[in-house]
Amino acid sequence: MASSAIVRAHWAARFLFFCAGFLFATWGVHIPTVKAVYGLGVGAIGGLVLAAGIGSVAGLTQAGWLIARHGARRVAWWGGMLSAVAIALLLQMPHPVALWALLALYGAASGLLDVAMNADASELERAAGRPLMSAFHGMFSLGGMAGAALGAALLQAAVAPRLHLWAVALGSAALLAWSVRQMLPAPPAGPHEAVHGRFALPRGQLALVGLLAALGFVVEGAMYDWSVLFLQAERGAPQQRAAMAYASFSAAMAATRFLGDRLRVRWSAVGLLRASALLAGAALALVLLSDSVALALLGFALVGVGLANVVPVLFSAAARVPGVAPAQGISAVAAVGYCGFMVGPSIIGFVAHGSSLTAALGMVVGLALLQAALARRALRA
Repeated sequence: MASSAIVRAHWAARFLFFCAGFLFATWGVHIPTVKAVYGLGVGAIGGLVLAAGIGSVAGLTQAGWLIARHGARRVAWWGGMLSAVAIALLLQMPHPVALWALLALYGAASGLLDVAMNADASELERAAGRPLMSAFHGMFSLGGMAGAALGAALLQAAVAPRLHLWAVALGSAALLAWSVRQMLPAPPAGPHEAVHGRFALPRGQLALVGLLAALGFVVEGAMYDWSVLFLQAERGAPQQRAAMAYASFSAAMAATRFLGDRLRVRWSAVGLLRASALLAGAALALVLLSDSVALALLGFALVGVGLANVVPVLFSAAARVPGVAPAQGISAVAAVGYCGFMVGPSIIGFVAHGSSLTAALGMVVGLALLQAALARRALRA
């Protein structure tokens, strides 16, 4: 195959990840706008987030067989286009019930896009014969940071939110359309790769990879949802400084992902995952044991460094499980992992309510250590 086509396919994969992160961040930026436009309370906003989560799980669980039947190109096209449409219509629903349905559609579409682009990335990685997945996930992080920064800047400039949403949707749709056209056709499934017509709970080694993904997503979700509140409530940091917890974690994760493929060349998957989980656990322990806000910010950044390669390593492993088609392996692991992302932060909240946020995040340290302990068993050749 011509080298120019391979180069375009690599850029297409990068743009798919970037657009997915950009659209996700745009929705996050405008959650307060949605609250104000529709006159919703905090509970209703929680319901919208739940709708997106339910839709995501539905999309993730169905993506594997859809890709097996229709190909990653077509699934990425529909997932990307429907995600962009949902973002464009975010402030134009006639009733909150329709908005709930729209967020469920967005979640399902983003789940389809997620599995399709990761399946495409695993094929590019396999064809290149070297690690690529971490840098692709770095583009997702970069897209999220760019989407959040652009949204904040336009809000500061008093640009109409509807104009912002439509511009993001149209720009993302155009970039997604070009990217999908450049994707390489997927090879046929191997004679020993199972291709099912419906989602089945992963078993054996795939179940262990999914468990590790869930543990990693619990830790990641805890950082997104609880790090800022921890600094504000438990360490007395002012809100503007406490917000740096989220920023330091996200920036460190994004930067490390662009270095992650070099680490994957030098380290085995088991060694890298184990070291990453141990670093994340130790860094979070530093945050909990120190009274210094500056040390806590450093700790949150190191947690981001530790978590940066967890998902790329596990998704690459899911695509190589013997007897399972790559798309279905990624679909199963992503679905199980995302359940941890949704449920974990809520459990942390319940534990914090009964004791303290410090105690609840101490439980998260234990989950990181458990991930390190299970690494060899889950990622055996």
